[in-house]
Amino acid sequence: MEIEAFAVAGWHGVVSRRYPLPRLREAIARLTDPAAAVETLHWGRNYLYVVHLETARGTVPVVVKQFRHESARARLARRLKGSKAERAWATAEALSAAGIDTPEPILRIESDEPSGPSFFVSRFAEGVTEARYLLRAAAAGEAEARFPEYPVDELLDALAALARRLHENGIWFRDLTSGNVLLSRGGTGAGGATAGTLPTGKAEPLRLALVDLNRARLGRRLTVSERSRELARMPILRPEHRERFLRAYWGEPPAGTGDRGQEGGGVSRLRRLLYFLYHHAFLWKNRMKRRLRGLRSLLTGRLVARGTHAHIPKAPGGAPSRERVVWDHLSDQPHLHATPVEKLAARLGDARSHLEEAAAAAGAAPRIFRRYRELRRRLYLEPVTFAGAGVAVRPWPEDPEALLELVAGLSGEAGAEAAPRAEPVPVLLRLHPWEPEGRDYEEALARELAGRGHEVSFALPQIRQLVTDRPRWREAVAEIAERFAPFGRSFQVGQAVNRSKWGVWNPDEYAALLADAREALGRARPEAEILGPAVIDFEYHATAALLNLDRPGLAFDAVSALLYVDRRGAPENRQAGFDTVDKVVLLRAIAETARNAGSERCWITEVNWPLLEGPHAPAGRSVAVDEETQADYLARYYLLALGTGLVERVFWWQAVARGYGLAWAPQDRAGAHGFRRRPAYRALATLVRELGGASFLGPLPSSPPARLYRFRRAGGDELVAGWSAAARPAEAELPRPAREALTRGGAPAPPPAGTGVTLTPSPRYFILEDE
Repeated sequence: MEIEAFAVAGWHGVVSRRYPLPRLREAIARLTDPAAAVETLHWGRNYLYVVHLETARGTVPVVVKQFRHESARARLARRLKGSKAERAWATAEALSAAGIDTPEPILRIESDEPSGPSFFVSRFAEGVTEARYLLRAAAAGEAEARFPEYPVDELLDALAALARRLHENGIWFRDLTSGNVLLSRGGTGAGGATAGTLPTGKAEPLRLALVDLNRARLGRRLTVSERSRELARMPILRPEHRERFLRAYWGEPPAGTGDRGQEGGGVSRLRRLLYFLYHHAFLWKNRMKRRLRGLRSLLTGRLVARGTHAHIPKAPGGAPSRERVVWDHLSDQPHLHATPVEKLAARLGDARSHLEEAAAAAGAAPRIFRRYRELRRRLYLEPVTFAGAGVAVRPWPEDPEALLELVAGLSGEAGAEAAPRAEPVPVLLRLHPWEPEGRDYEEALARELAGRGHEVSFALPQIRQLVTDRPRWREAVAEIAERFAPFGRSFQVGQAVNRSKWGVWNPDEYAALLADAREALGRARPEAEILGPAVIDFEYHATAALLNLDRPGLAFDAVSALLYVDRRGAPENRQAGFDTVDKVVLLRAIAETARNAGSERCWITEVNWPLLEGPHAPAGRSVAVDEETQADYLARYYLLALGTGLVERVFWWQAVARGYGLAWAPQDRAGAHGFRRRPAYRALATLVRELGGASFLGPLPSSPPARLYRFRRAGGDELVAGWSAAARPAEAELPRPAREALTRGGAPAPPPAGTGVTLTPSPRYFILEDE
């Protein structure tokens, strides 16, 4: 392979001469920025994503594998053995020389800093299937039905031939598992050579390609033990499949492959024993890793700072622990570099304030829980109007009109996919007081939203630099009040004030921000209302404390919360005995009994379920879900929360975002942008159009996990929303037959033949026949 070395702006490496880059600097900046990803392939210790690379030969889809080297161990290994990207490149060259297929390497990028990341860039393999899915199906006896194009025996022989070719060429791969083998039929699927190809009598041969190359060791004469360890990593679980795999590797190869059997030939008793021991040790190791991972994370997370993604900036040099905050532009939130020990020391410095908060919450607890029990007993006794389903937004300067049409489409207005049925959805516009350069975009968006009939409210988050620089905060809020008060009267002041990364460490700091904001907003619009305290997650002890603490400035016209329940999974799951409905009722009880709240009104100003899209997801991989599950949970959360009648507004954060939004604007290969509406978008649009303004009559009797919510619309139609609160289907009975049915996304569905329905986790809507 012909390569060319480069060095640009903090990076160095090599590039294949087959892919000349006319704008090398821009290409390196794009490849090393995960924000340029059009697809996430893997999100773990290393991050893999797809980028469209502009070359002199045209636009090429490539896979970028990002390696991190923050730990002392990783830096030492990099110094002694080269970076992981460097080792992956060397392995790719060795595989190519051995006639073994792997996606074609294009670039290797190295940070000039010893602890900086490295990147291995290869051509994206299209039309391939990971061997893991076929082997899982084979273990369950479903391979023939699910993957008829890949006969299991053919795959086992090909895997054995691939392993034999590796070892005969002195390559100890050390990670020959099913997730690192890509399958395709004919062509060049992953690019490169054709090892693993076996004659099958079919028009197109089976091709295998290897990925995840950085662990390999080259130029070795492998022992029987090392060969057995390599083979044992392949998760072949059925005894008859293991037997064929071993015979194909150790015995004579299938006729016509051109390969010779291993020296000694056949599967001896020693070889069977070694394989058996290594294989079961590998399976046991995987089980134990899953069990210990959570415990290790819990223990280390209490003592040391967790590792950060490579895109997150370093902390300001010499900054004290409270000031070591940077902005994560992928998840749109701050990141605090302080260790748990440093944060604890800072909290101890504010111990008096925290004790006062605890006393205020404890003093309010008896009346809160008395009111909670009263509200719970009265729940669903009277119809309530189902309204207030909204969305939070930020400006989209690339195409402002497309964003406006996207929001309008939630209620079926111009540019939507269905006829108008509901009022324009409420919109919460998050402003960034620390970014005056973006104020014009924010104001233009607010003006257009208000002009199109949307109720516009505003969120004013803070960062540490504004908390410590009161004049700067006052100046920013005064400008915001003057420019945005004409478009809406409700302003949430503060953001996740129970999270130190957002810059507030004690109630006195938050009270000072509130006092300044109230003064500025009151001057601009006397009837402006302040919402707060904007506590995030189910940490109502913090909400109760701030709503009852005796502090000048702590006063709210309505209570707001960022009620995320994503760490529980489904919205019906319980946390400390409370599901989503219980949490909403408890929030209302806190508001009704609060000393610092001017009314009992409650808003939920943020909720979402993050997606499996790498560091774009704000809450981490452990709570991320796929797009279909996100859409199910969205619809169910809105039904549960607004069905109580105890909250006025619920806002999804946000309309357009990579790791959690209702839509995203991926760049296509021609470089054009356009919003892709996710299933969650259609779920919210359907809920708004079908139920907006309807009377919720209460839940219908059903056996768990079935849920049936009954509504009456303005025209007299009765509609039932039904779903299963568990992963399994549930049977339920409608009060009478349905004349129409709609899916979660609004598509027509066959109505049930009678009153019996089978419910799934995806909500459906049943329009009942007239009585």
